[in-house]
Amino acid sequence: MEFIEKKLSNYCATHTKKEDQLLQKINRETHLEVLHPRMLSGHLQGRFLSMLSKLKQPRRVLEIGTYTGYAALCLAEGLTSEGKLITLDINEELAIKVRAYFEESRYAGQLEMQIGDAAKLIPDLEGPFDIVFIDADKENYSLYFDLVINKMTKGGLIIADNVLWSGKVIESVKENDVSTKAMLKYNDKIHNDSRVDNVLLPIRDGLMMAVVI
Repeated sequence: MEFIEKKLSNYCATHTKKEDQLLQKINRETHLEVLHPRMLSGHLQGRFLSMLSKLKQPRRVLEIGTYTGYAALCLAEGLTSEGKLITLDINEELAIKVRAYFEESRYAGQLEMQIGDAAKLIPDLEGPFDIVFIDADKENYSLYFDLVINKMTKGGLIIADNVLWSGKVIESVKENDVSTKAMLKYNDKIHNDSRVDNVLLPIRDGLMMAVVI
């Protein structure tokens, strides 16, 4: 679902700083070789994540849901010289490809990919985190928030992707549509949590930004 007219979307993209050559490569190869390329953050959202990271200059970043590593590399652009980004994913098949991309990047020594169930991995991770990016299985978004909220710095950002879920959040929800129900639950949860300030942005498929107060 396109939330703004395609021509306007293209105009925004052409007036946004270009992605670097490695990100262009990941973008291209993901669309050619990997299932569900729509899951890629892509140029415009990637530059937005990069800008947030550069403004925040995080020392520790956690990404839940790696896919092909595009968003991780965008978020890595703002890391301090001693900063570290940890990304979690359950898909072992993509791990070799992702780690190769990471090794090719200028941030190779600052990136760590862990394979496994994020709900089991997160409790053992050392915080605090300045940025957490949630882009994994939708049914567990609320759980992931609960697992990271006490590992955040004051002023830390928790960003969740796909919170508009192709517009289904404003449509009648089918009884068996667990993903849409999960997104509705997450959006309401964050909006009503007194520990954070929040804004839901209609960028791509929707980004819920929560700032820990």
